[in-house]
Amino acid sequence: MKILSKKILINDGKFSNTSEYETVLNNIEEAIFAIENPKGSGAFLLYDKKKGNGVKPIKDAFILKLNELGWKDEKLVVDPNLKKRKIDTTKELSTGKYFGVEWETGNISSSHRAINRLLKGMHEGVLEGGVLVLPSRKMYNYLTDRVGNFKELEPYFEVMSDSTAPGILLIIEIEHDGVRDDIPSIKKGTDGRALI
Repeated sequence: MKILSKKILINDGKFSNTSEYETVLNNIEEAIFAIENPKGSGAFLLYDKKKGNGVKPIKDAFILKLNELGWKDEKLVVDPNLKKRKIDTTKELSTGKYFGVEWETGNISSSHRAINRLLKGMHEGVLEGGVLVLPSRKMYNYLTDRVGNFKELEPYFEVMSDSTAPGILLIIEIEHDGVRDDIPSIKKGTDGRALI
C-alpha cells in the first residue's frame, strides 16, 4: 500500500509540533504500509476488475494493526446516546484527549460525515485532531462502486479548512501497489479481518 499524499486541512501548530503527534502519525503510516493482499505477498494488490473488490476487509486490516499499537475502536465522542458520533479508531493521548482516524468504506456523503465527526470532536475539545484515509481515484476504480475517494472530496477541501477548530485535521490519500488477474478479489461485505 502506498501513501500518495497528505492534505492538511487545519493545523493550529500546537499538537502537531509534539513528539506525541509524530508517534500518532507513525502508527497510522505503519498500519497503512502493513496492509497486504494476497497475504504474505509483501504488497497490496487488487484483483484486476473495475468495481471488483470490497473495501471493508481493507479497513479491518488497518484497524487490526492499530489495535496492536494500542488504539481503540469505535470510541464515542462526547455523547454516548449519539451512535453516529463514533470514530472508527482512536488513540488516547497524554492530555486526556484523543486522536481519531476514519477509514472510508462508504460513499462521498459518508466522507463528509466522517470529516464532520472529527471536526465536531475537535471543536468540543475531545479530539486533538484526526485523519480521514481515502483511496485515490485510480484505486477507487477497482473498489466497490461509489466509495468515497480523494479526487471526489477535493473540491470541498477549502470549505473543510474554513474552521476555527483547535488541533490538526488531515486527509491521507492511499493507493494499491498494482493489480493482477490471477488473485482472488477482495470480498465485499463484512468478511472479517481477512488481510495482512
